[in-house]
Amino acid sequence: MAATIGIDLGTTNSCVATVEGGRPVIIPNAEGERTTPSVVAFSKDGERLTGGVACRQAAVNPDRTITSVKRHMGSDWRANIDGRAFTPQELSAMILRKLRRDAEAFLNQEVTDAVITVPAYFSDSQRQATKDAGKIAGLNVLRIINEPTSAALAYGLDNGMPQKVMVYDLGGGTFDVSIIEIGDDVIEVLATSGDNHLGGDDFDERVANHLIDAFAREHGVGLRRSPQALQRVREAAEQAKKELSSMDSTQVNLPFLAQGSQGPLHLDMTLTRATFNDLTRDLVERTTGPVQTALNDAGIAASELGCVLLVGGSTRIPAVQEHVRKLTGKEPSASINPDECVATGAAIQAATLSGASTGLVKANSLLLLDVTPLSLSIETVGGVATRLVERNTTLPVHYSQVFSTAAAFQTSVEVRVLQGERPMAKDNKAIGTFRLKGIKRAPAGVPQIEVTFDIDANGILTVSAKDLDTGKQQSITIDDSDRMSDEEVERAIRDAELYASQDEERRSALAAREEAQRLLNEVDQALAAAGKQLEKDEKKRVKADADELRRLLAKHPGGFGKKAREAQEQVEDVTGIKAAADKLRASSEHVRELAAQR
Repeated sequence: MAATIGIDLGTTNSCVATVEGGRPVIIPNAEGERTTPSVVAFSKDGERLTGGVACRQAAVNPDRTITSVKRHMGSDWRANIDGRAFTPQELSAMILRKLRRDAEAFLNQEVTDAVITVPAYFSDSQRQATKDAGKIAGLNVLRIINEPTSAALAYGLDNGMPQKVMVYDLGGGTFDVSIIEIGDDVIEVLATSGDNHLGGDDFDERVANHLIDAFAREHGVGLRRSPQALQRVREAAEQAKKELSSMDSTQVNLPFLAQGSQGPLHLDMTLTRATFNDLTRDLVERTTGPVQTALNDAGIAASELGCVLLVGGSTRIPAVQEHVRKLTGKEPSASINPDECVATGAAIQAATLSGASTGLVKANSLLLLDVTPLSLSIETVGGVATRLVERNTTLPVHYSQVFSTAAAFQTSVEVRVLQGERPMAKDNKAIGTFRLKGIKRAPAGVPQIEVTFDIDANGILTVSAKDLDTGKQQSITIDDSDRMSDEEVERAIRDAELYASQDEERRSALAAREEAQRLLNEVDQALAAAGKQLEKDEKKRVKADADELRRLLAKHPGGFGKKAREAQEQVEDVTGIKAAADKLRASSEHVRELAAQR
């Protein structure tokens, strides 16, 4: 049976796992790391870089390096590179494609099926965007599940005692808190709340601004206009945050950060944990509201919790851990890895959905009962948001309600679908508009129009409608401008496959160059060792073949073309080098034999 994978597509870092031998296994990336930076970059010659290699060049290429893409999922934000506008789905797909490629290398087989996790508070458009990203990356997305649910799944299977747990998930860009009940092969989400714009990135920004302001006070030089300097400070801020999780103070040292009238200027200062806590105190406090909301919605007190799970790298911050203790009166569990548990749970769910017996649970026996994170409403007369589906309704959900016309003799109605908790439509997020046409002319309030909402197990909404007077049923498509159309998704898939093909050609080109250079070195050494034992004509022929190979290698001293228009030329160059190398290898065999005899 083909392997399935679980993917934690994170704001700062991503992680991928599978189930092998009945146990979940974290899959290391090509660099040997267990997590992969969620970073995409474009080199000056158009090469697409992802993960660690994209991170390492960020300081010298900040304008063409994109981080925290997850915060833009489901929005109309675009990254403009070389006249091309990349959607968040396309950029996320580049990260997912790398994770998929690393998984295939680790498992030594093709991987197509995956479960991808999202923050519990992701809206319909954000979930759909994540699913589209998976499709662009060549993945069959079996399920989109909430990150806290996935973490609870990873925890619950090793801690089988029925209990209610709180999952406090503070990642790089988002914060979720979920109250989950774990039973026998059932994981039920009772309530969820959160903040989609609160995470480790915000802590990093506070530290970075502190360092920049301190540098300005000391040297009278601002750094915010220098992208390169800003990137270096941000990287130092993130590292300082991590070090302060285990130390009381850390030294931030950035030499040659700027140029002053007297020469280069350096940043060298001590940052204490106390200062860090002061800078970020309000960010930690912002998690209080969602925690209390989730507990209230679940109808339980903190004292009824069996366990509090900390998920996400930002929960390593001591002030965050202390705040959780204060809010819940409980010592957070240290039984799961906050960076890996979400991917682990996703892998278990992927194996279950694929029909595989994981050894942890029987095939198809695990039941996840997730909830919709936000209420769904319809805009009605007077701009009121008339609520149809309450937040924390268990998924999947099927809901119908009958509406009518507001004016006499209307032949069509326009309905705006909203997500949010506010009483007025304008204060909620409009996730789509649909129109039902062909209504029979009648006085206001007479037509009976039944609108049905279906939210599937992925938390994705579809809408249908039926005119009860005529019996005519229509399917209504949500016109969400933030979503990619089917045509855009297909075009993005073709583009991703094109670049994947070019990546393979690039690897082939580098391998051919390395092999050719190794052969040239061997031949040069053999010619010197053979000396006068070699006939002049043979020596001349070998040198000519070597010179031809050197000429082809010198044609592209910095590597091979990366842009699409150079693809064919690149293939021809690689073919020429391989042919020249084969010719040199054949003509130099006698030389190397003579050299070996000496």
